[in-house]
Amino acid sequence: MNKAWHRRTAATLACLLAAGSSAGWLAHARLQQLQAAFETDARIVHRLLSQRMVQHDAILSTLALLQPAEPGLGGADAALPRLPSVYPQILDVLRRPADGTWPAAAPELDAAEATSRATGHATLARPDLAAGRYHLVLASTPASYALHIDLHATVPHDEWPMDPVTSPIRVTLEHAGQAFTVQPGSTPARGWTYGFRKALASPSQPLDVVAQRVVGWDELPWFAMLGWCAATAAAAVAGRALWRHRVARRRAEELLRLGQVARLNTLGELAAGMAHELNQPLTALLSGTQAAQRLLGDDPPDLDTARTAMARAVEQARRASDVVGRLRRLVERPDLAGQMQPLQLPAAVHDVLHLLEPECRARAVVPEVQAEPGLPAVLAEPVALQQIVHNLVMNALQALEQVPAAERRLELRLGTPTPGQVQLTVRDHGPGIPPEARERLFEPFFTTRAGGLGLGLPLCESLAQAMGASLQLAPGNGRGAAFVLLLPAATPTP
Repeated sequence: MNKAWHRRTAATLACLLAAGSSAGWLAHARLQQLQAAFETDARIVHRLLSQRMVQHDAILSTLALLQPAEPGLGGADAALPRLPSVYPQILDVLRRPADGTWPAAAPELDAAEATSRATGHATLARPDLAAGRYHLVLASTPASYALHIDLHATVPHDEWPMDPVTSPIRVTLEHAGQAFTVQPGSTPARGWTYGFRKALASPSQPLDVVAQRVVGWDELPWFAMLGWCAATAAAAVAGRALWRHRVARRRAEELLRLGQVARLNTLGELAAGMAHELNQPLTALLSGTQAAQRLLGDDPPDLDTARTAMARAVEQARRASDVVGRLRRLVERPDLAGQMQPLQLPAAVHDVLHLLEPECRARAVVPEVQAEPGLPAVLAEPVALQQIVHNLVMNALQALEQVPAAERRLELRLGTPTPGQVQLTVRDHGPGIPPEARERLFEPFFTTRAGGLGLGLPLCESLAQAMGASLQLAPGNGRGAAFVLLLPAATPTP
């Protein structure tokens, strides 16, 4: 019973493990899918914003290239007022002539111009990312130029890969501890966090694109996970039902085989008993008819007829005796000595208890099996040994039906009482065996159970003796009855 409980526990744990693994695999696949989508969107955002920043560099370079060599000659300067209308992200275009200053007193622009002149490319100035504004300064000759850029208009919403309002991805532009929020996104308190950080492709505008995605628990595929768990549980239940059906079928087949062998052995025991019972009256009939034949031989009335009749009676009596003798020889059990082989007694006991598990469950009996460690193998015939143990356990279960369920105990003890022998003791805590019946238990046709044939224990004793073993009723000490099967060991201990 403990093994059955362990099997059920192991099966339940395996089912839970399979369901948990399947649900975890679905969750992992969903997280990977969301991460891949996040990384794709982040790379698109980086590419779009980099294109805009490079565009700013190109505008400044064009202004510096197309400016007139001398003031007042037109050229690119004439187009300055029209640039904000063409590029919405440019709020204003500032120009510092060669001998002048910037339109607004701005030391930061002077410093940025000096840096630009030293590096040879545009330089970021007066960054105010909280407001989404900054200047981009390019030193040139004769005049230098600066663009006042609005980051809000810089974002290309018509090509944006996400909905800025509903997307859970947070996108910011960061520089020197300042941050401009391009897209707010959503940030659950708990979940799986994915990050992306990469500098824009324009060296003049060293802004980092920072994207963050927090996947909350509510975004996991719970319906699919629960459905998979339900499918796993259904498969486990179906597998359990098929396994139980298979075990029940095997048990039924084994019981049928054992029952057929038991019926054949019982028939042999019955025929042997009948032959023994009929042999005595047949022998008396034979003796009587022979005496009558001799007496009638001295009587003159009708000697020939009497002699002929008695001869026929003698012939029929002898024929009946021969028939009974042939029947007895026919149903005698074969010699088991040549069929004995080394067997593990605990395994044989376990097989019988497995076959009788429904019977034990129906009577609320949990067999208690105790075996000494290192038991040697026994010499026995497999079917005969199984039948003996089966009969002993079944008799014990039938005896336990007569006591309350709370008092029912069935004990099986395996040990080595003497070197070279292995002992099996089957003890029940039933009502016991009356003293007047203990001496006749192994007599054929004697039974203490209503409806019994009285052949089970005699058959077990005969099978045990045929294998060189012995079956005895233990002395009546304690409650119930105990039967002791003593078997020879396959490798006797010196």
